[in-house]
Amino acid sequence: MDKKEAFKTFISNHPELVEYVKNKEMTWQDFYEIYDIYGESSDTWTKYFDRKENITNKVGELSNILKNINFENLENHLNNAGKVIGIIQELTKKTPDIVDTVPTPIDTFYSE
Repeated sequence: MDKKEAFKTFISNHPELVEYVKNKEMTWQDFYEIYDIYGESSDTWTKYFDRKENITNKVGELSNILKNINFENLENHLNNAGKVIGIIQELTKKTPDIVDTVPTPIDTFYSE
């Protein structure tokens, strides 16, 4: 069996690759080049074969990360950051210069 026929057999054994071509993420030429360079048993194919499994693993990792977050501490930190920002805004706010003027009678200037 020649390489092209072996590739066709490989594709028929892995119909999940068709979705990549339909979604225009890959072409048959791209897959053939991977097949030609790495062969059938390479780890390169796992990212294409186990797409749903990879997504499930990523969701599992994300849920584990979220489980480890202490939301009370996060809320306290966010509140403190908000207060600091408010203080900085107050300090940097431009206020008009207030000039204290004391009225003086004109007589004080010309008094003898």
